[in-house]
Amino acid sequence: MSRGKTETAEMEAKNGKPSELAEAMMQYLDCECRYFPPMRDDTELCAAYRDARRDATDGGYVPMLIKVDEVLFECLIMNSDPDSDGEDDYRFDAAAVAAYRREQLSRELPDGREILKRYLADRREEAEDDEIDWDRELVGSVEGGEKIDCFAAYRDYRSEETAPVILAKIPVKHAWEIFAYLPFGGWNDCPGTEELMAVTKYWAEQYGAWPSTMSHDELEFFLPAPVPENSALELALEHYGFCPDVYQGGDYPLGALADSLSHSKIWYFWWD
Repeated sequence: MSRGKTETAEMEAKNGKPSELAEAMMQYLDCECRYFPPMRDDTELCAAYRDARRDATDGGYVPMLIKVDEVLFECLIMNSDPDSDGEDDYRFDAAAVAAYRREQLSRELPDGREILKRYLADRREEAEDDEIDWDRELVGSVEGGEKIDCFAAYRDYRSEETAPVILAKIPVKHAWEIFAYLPFGGWNDCPGTEELMAVTKYWAEQYGAWPSTMSHDELEFFLPAPVPENSALELALEHYGFCPDVYQGGDYPLGALADSLSHSKIWYFWWD
């Protein structure tokens, strides 16, 4: 995006008007959307999400808070309509996107738990190669975790406000199917669409976790209640397999993450 285009988008966002990028993202989503301009207090945004989630109990849609994000839009197009290759004016082939969604939704998903086991085995092998003590250095004690009770993926870290956000009612029946509409993965360590769907299906059925917010490199889940303490460490290890960046080093090992999960209704993932 050119500097002039970026400045125009930022000015439109501050004036409460959806930018050209926001309009393109809503057109791409092709479902009921509500645009929220930047705000210091996200109370209205969270309330709108809660209302949408409550009203989604009939299975007609899954609500998602999506950051208006240039790189995210490029990722979505890259996966669902690669021939468009990021047009400057945000054009894409709607028929190609629709065909991609139909294909993803028709797939028989692999076992999400087995995928996580495979990911975790890879992390163990990496730890051995790096001569990291798995139990002492990487896992540690189950204590010192932080309670997560607010969303972060839609924050603008350059300011004290949220970024522009779209609340989309994705027209799918199951929470894991949103990745057919939002295929943001498949780069670096971030799982691809099929893996995201399979793992989310497992977590939705096991813990009631729903994907809730997304930027180009962040994904958050919302749960009706924190996981039981006796499940937290196993889950923390699954999170590490799924997203190695949840490990923040010796000051916040996976045991601390487990402690956090046993007190939190929001799961946060970030891929570098």
